[in-house]
Amino acid sequence: MTEKDNKNSGFTFKAGDALWGNIFKKETDQKETAIALLRNVPLFRKMRKSELNELEKIIHRRKYKTDETVFYDGEPGVGMYVIQEGSIGIDKTEGDGKQKRLAELKKGEFFGELALLDESPRSATAVAIEETQILGLFRPDLLELIDRKPRLGNKLLFELAHLIGERLKHTNEELQKVWQKLDEGKMIT
Repeated sequence: MTEKDNKNSGFTFKAGDALWGNIFKKETDQKETAIALLRNVPLFRKMRKSELNELEKIIHRRKYKTDETVFYDGEPGVGMYVIQEGSIGIDKTEGDGKQKRLAELKKGEFFGELALLDESPRSATAVAIEETQILGLFRPDLLELIDRKPRLGNKLLFELAHLIGERLKHTNEELQKVWQKLDEGKMIT
C-alpha cells in the first residue's frame, strides 16, 4: 500500500509512526518488566542478562482476581510463582476447618518453589488478596530447559538448593527458639 493509498483510506501513516511502534512495544515492555522482576528474586539474582532472557522465554503470565485461588492445599505442585503486581495470601486450613493466614506476599516475592523439584502435594493454599499478576515457572518447562541448556538449568537448580537450605536453617533456628521456650516453661503445651 502506498502513502497515497493510505490517504484515500482516510488514514495517513508511515513506517516509524507511533501506530506501528506501539504494535511491538507492549511485548517488549512485558519482557523487560519480567526480566527486571526476576533479577530481584534471590533465586535468579546471579543470572546474567542472557540467562534471564532464556528464562523469560519459559515464564508464564497469569492474572488473578481478588479471592481467586492460585492453588489449593493438597493438590500436586507444578511450579513456582513470582508476584509481579498485587499480593497473595498463603493459607492453611486448621483442624476446626477455619483458614489461618500464614503469610502475605507482595510484589517481587515468590512462592511454591519446592514444586520445581518434585510434584508432591502443596502444603497450603495460595489466594489473591487483590487483583494480582504473577509470573509462573513450571516444572516441565524447567526440565526442558535442563535438557536444552544444561549449564543454565544446573545453575538454577544449585541456586534453588541453596535457597531451600537457607530456609531450612532459618526454620531450624525458629524451632530451637520454640523448644527453648517450652523448656523454660514460657509456653503452654
